[in-house]
Amino acid sequence: MKLAWILWLASVLPPQTADSLCLSTTVYLEARDQSVRGQKAVAEVALRRRDSGLWGNTVCDVVTAKKQFAPTLVSPSTRLSNTEAWAESVTIALEAERNWALPPGQRKEIVPGASHFLAHAIASPSWRNAYQVATIGDHTFLKVQSLKPRRG
Repeated sequence: MKLAWILWLASVLPPQTADSLCLSTTVYLEARDQSVRGQKAVAEVALRRRDSGLWGNTVCDVVTAKKQFAPTLVSPSTRLSNTEAWAESVTIALEAERNWALPPGQRKEIVPGASHFLAHAIASPSWRNAYQVATIGDHTFLKVQSLKPRRG
């Protein structure tokens, strides 16, 4: 599957289904070579950002915000060709969504408060020296800003 096709499909699906597809795609592109814990942490950052409303009101808005996550950083013709990694990404994304739907005190957070992450081998953003929440595999998870759920 090509990334462009997946993002088009997300644009025509019902919002909840689209968000699951966008989150699965992001987990795949960002962390398919990482541990399950690392993949869950990537999903958690996207879900925390969605709740804040600063990057959009849906997971798809968040992960396609300009220069924030892999769906906008890699070529639209990128193929998601590792079917085992794709299946794992879908499972992890769905589990992360179920976990995140719990009340905040009942969630199992892997990177509490993390609003960003980076892979040092390929990125050196200005915020790389922010408070480090955790390093999992090749990714460092950071609390660059306090994200509070928007009032609704």
